Amino acid sequence: MTKSPRSKPLLRETDAPIRSKPQRKRNPAQPQLLFDPMPDRVEPALAKVRERPPRGDQWAWEVKWDGYRLAVHVELRGVRILTRGGHDWTHRFPAIAEAARTLGPATMIIDGEAVVLDAEGRSDFGLLQKSLGASGSKAGNRASHAMLYAFDLLYLDGHDLRGVEYRSRRRLLEDLLDGQGGAIQLSEELDADPCVLLEHACRFGLEGIVGKDRDQPHRSGRTGDWVKVKCIESEAFFIIGYEPATTLTGGFASLVLAAYRGEELVHVGNVGTGFEEADTTKLRKMLDKLRWGQKRAPVEAAGAGGNVIWVQPTLIAEIEFRAWTADGKLRHASYKGLRELQDNAEVFRLG
Repeated sequence: MTKSPRSKPLLRETDAPIRSKPQRKRNPAQPQLLFDPMPDRVEPALAKVRERPPRGDQWAWEVKWDGYRLAVHVELRGVRILTRGGHDWTHRFPAIAEAARTLGPATMIIDGEAVVLDAEGRSDFGLLQKSLGASGSKAGNRASHAMLYAFDLLYLDGHDLRGVEYRSRRRLLEDLLDGQGGAIQLSEELDADPCVLLEHACRFGLEGIVGKDRDQPHRSGRTGDWVKVKCIESEAFFIIGYEPATTLTGGFASLVLAAYRGEELVHVGNVGTGFEEADTTKLRKMLDKLRWGQKRAPVEAAGAGGNVIWVQPTLIAEIEFRAWTADGKLRHASYKGLRELQDNAEVFRLG
């Protein structure tokens, strides 16, 4: 597909509704839909965790990327990059925003995952988190090396595609990004048995694989239309305290973690690995500003340790772990980084 001329970003009234109009002739192969206003925001489709891949030819499989879920809006007045929670992070992903401008003048909403790749070509949440700054403490930071792996197209050139089955949305996305390199790239479908794909993903050190039902329209939330099968569990937990380090001044030995059970927070164990020295120093300063100021713990935390400094449950940590113990604690937990509230981070809920 021949690239369209680069469109210039224009000033936009952030609260004004956007209406788009067709910018080019329609492709006869595309769904013949009525003209639709561009949604100001779309709640994303989320993947349900499955222990093993479902069978069936209707499933499309791809790599599970480890980063921030983003929606890229290419509008008549410019480009907006929204987090899963609806916050505007356009300024924090300049390379992705610039790449999106080259896709105009057509209007569109692209769904994808922003990542930073390590030396082996694997997405690394820790690298992305460091480039953006921890928990909003450096909200002006930019992930200049981040790229977007695009996997869905929700709106194109005046047409709302959410009612169209995924296979057709995917085909339109492939046509749109044909030959596109740089900061926005297609998340490739992998044509192989999903059990074999999962085995290779785990061997290569990836998070896992994601499957999408080709026959379904876009439905927000965890409907089961999208599923994920993980090599290693990774979830978000509140930090509710820390054990001071006995050797490193200004650091800590472990963090105390909590998850939701209903509306209550429950202690789910400690994490003491995965940190770099710079992480512990920075985190310790942040946690000391959040000290609980009461003698009793903010949640029932038997077994957390006898020398814990309790803090307000404000910071959210992404934690890798292998399994759960019989008493409901994380097994072999490892710290990956802090999640940001603006990313709409979901603290894990116990069943």
